Amino acid sequence: MKEYRQNVAAIILNNENKIWLGKRADGASWGFPQGGIEAGEKPEAAIIRELSEEIGTKDFEIIGQYPGTLKYDFPKEMKFPTWTYAGQEQHYFLVRLHEKAKINLESHPEEIEFSTYQFLALSDLMKMDFGFKNEVYHQALAYFSNLIEKN
Repeated sequence: MKEYRQNVAAIILNNENKIWLGKRADGASWGFPQGGIEAGEKPEAAIIRELSEEIGTKDFEIIGQYPGTLKYDFPKEMKFPTWTYAGQEQHYFLVRLHEKAKINLESHPEEIEFSTYQFLALSDLMKMDFGFKNEVYHQALAYFSNLIEKN
């Protein structure tokens, strides 16, 4: 049986209902902030910690959570030095930045995840190909689409 790393991920909205998309610092791809759930940590606490680490703010509110989890497998050529998971099992959250929120991609200089970011319309994201994460990204975006469009 495959073992999946327990993880959280965030779809982040600004006040114009545009969605945050970051370019990974390693240049590999564009994506949403995500990260592992630490031992004993609840998913809600993990997403707050991860967004603080990756985009440098806790100035947001959680407005939705995907029911259950979504999984993706890592490509076979993708190797990690400290673990051997088949992929990630993610708890997805929809969050809205507060109006005065400041994003700081260098808030944790020891581990910078993203080099730049942009905000895009849901319709633009639904046309994008996110590689091996594509199905999960599109499933999460589709699930949250009503909340994104009405808020």
